[in-house]
Amino acid sequence: MEMPQLLVLLIFVATMGALIFTNRRPSAIFGGCMLALLLTQQLRFEQVLANATNTGLVTLVLLLIVSQSVDKTAFIKRLGRAIIANTYTKSFIRMFAVTFASSALLNNTAVVASLIGPIKQNTQHPPSRLLIPLSYAAILGGTVTLIGTSTNLIVDSFLIEHGHPGFAFFDFTLFGLSAGIVCGILMYFLHPLLPKMKASESNYTSYLLEADVESGSELIGKTVEQNHLRNLPELFLIEVVRKNKIISPVSPQFIIQESDKLIFTGNIKKIENIEHIKGLTMFAEADGLLQENLTEVIVSNRSTLINKTLKEVGFRALFDAAVVAVRRDGEAISGKMGELKLKAGDFLLLATGNDFQKRDNIAKNFFVVSEQKLNRKLLSWQEWLTLLGFVGTVTLAALNLVPLAVGLLFFAAVLCAVKVSSLNEIKRNLPLNLIIVIVGALSLASALEDSGIITAMTGFFKPLLLDTNPIYALICVYLLTMLLTEFVTNNAAAALMFPFAYGIVNAMGLPIMPFALAVAFAASASFISPYGYQTNLLVFSASDYKFSDFVKIGTPISVVYGTVVLSLLSLVYF
Repeated sequence: MEMPQLLVLLIFVATMGALIFTNRRPSAIFGGCMLALLLTQQLRFEQVLANATNTGLVTLVLLLIVSQSVDKTAFIKRLGRAIIANTYTKSFIRMFAVTFASSALLNNTAVVASLIGPIKQNTQHPPSRLLIPLSYAAILGGTVTLIGTSTNLIVDSFLIEHGHPGFAFFDFTLFGLSAGIVCGILMYFLHPLLPKMKASESNYTSYLLEADVESGSELIGKTVEQNHLRNLPELFLIEVVRKNKIISPVSPQFIIQESDKLIFTGNIKKIENIEHIKGLTMFAEADGLLQENLTEVIVSNRSTLINKTLKEVGFRALFDAAVVAVRRDGEAISGKMGELKLKAGDFLLLATGNDFQKRDNIAKNFFVVSEQKLNRKLLSWQEWLTLLGFVGTVTLAALNLVPLAVGLLFFAAVLCAVKVSSLNEIKRNLPLNLIIVIVGALSLASALEDSGIITAMTGFFKPLLLDTNPIYALICVYLLTMLLTEFVTNNAAAALMFPFAYGIVNAMGLPIMPFALAVAFAASASFISPYGYQTNLLVFSASDYKFSDFVKIGTPISVVYGTVVLSLLSLVYF
């Protein structure tokens, strides 16, 4: 073996070892790999630049940017409230259907993040019986279309890099849909293997929030249970004020009426889960002050507000601010916020107007603690534009009328123009770590091919490969990728295995498509470990799961999933 080949091989082995045996971020490892290849002159800088502008990578970045805006809509939140039913079977079917279908078009990690809250807070079933199935449903749904998961787009970028036109939008659908339905049914029958335990305690400070039921609200005439008010993430309905009478506790059969004041306690950062309910208005929202930023203050011991209510002092006019939420350490508070008598030391979250900072009475009455960042609620027309625009962009790409990257670029520009998103927000949410992983993996693949290592390895095994059934080679590629994805991230597994799959294809004279699909599906098949896929990590941290919980239910799911995918690939392509 010549020195250039030896250097590239050593860098490849070091990268694999670092991914498997260290806790370093994949972006740091692939970044180091790329720098090592440049330093040893086994990679040209022009190749790195070319990899950074790969069409598949650009499409993935644009998709993630647009997904940030789609996540602001109430679509997933409204579905999440309706998931939990009185029986486990209904709850499982609703959860699986919503998650599987949403993940086929939206970022599956974002879908899981949105649905964890309602599932954790449900009072009907142990959350641990639904959280792992939630993650698996998102993984399975992500394999149905080209844009369902970043793994598919990474393999697509490799295909384009090698001169192939890439995947069509529905190339995954037959295999992903079949495997998803079969695994979903199996998952339901395996749910007794999951533990029964309570969710981990959330670490947040509880505030008291008030919301008014307006005329025409979708809540009126329905019970608390029918309105799914018990499934709001980290927010709890503790009492209702009706005609100055406090009703507490609030039973699931309690019927909501117009002009009711609903009193919640919980995590103020989850306030958007109340805002998306039609006809429910926050205390500060009625004054038109509820924006992205909230100011947290403490009522000082010299304040003129002590022992007075917000209504008595005319809080809005006095400070150009409205109270969003109240917290009092060491004492439970109750009733309408406007009639709550303030005490020294009370924490108030304020939605402030333009003149708040200029008022000379602020320092006399409050100690300013911090600012809280909230997700801004979209206007109705902005929500519809975002959802319909996204569906339209995907539809045009699926029909091959407009390239997906071009459609996403124009759609992102429209979202900025109508102020659903902004350039600053895009810069903040730019997936830099993922970009480094993909560019680094593409660069490593280029070095492996240019140095002749792939050719040498396939040449060495060529006599054996020529006598091998193509189906066995396909199974081998799938199993190696699946094993790797349990130890490293799904994206890294796809990036590392594609060059070798491509070498086998060239040596055996086989079509590239089944092997590319095998790599994509296997890289997403992280069912046995909580560490190989981001959605698994999310549910792992949301409950007190053990590694063995994933092994028990994930192993049969992984076996069935692989069997269905490989069987269909063999039938279709060989």
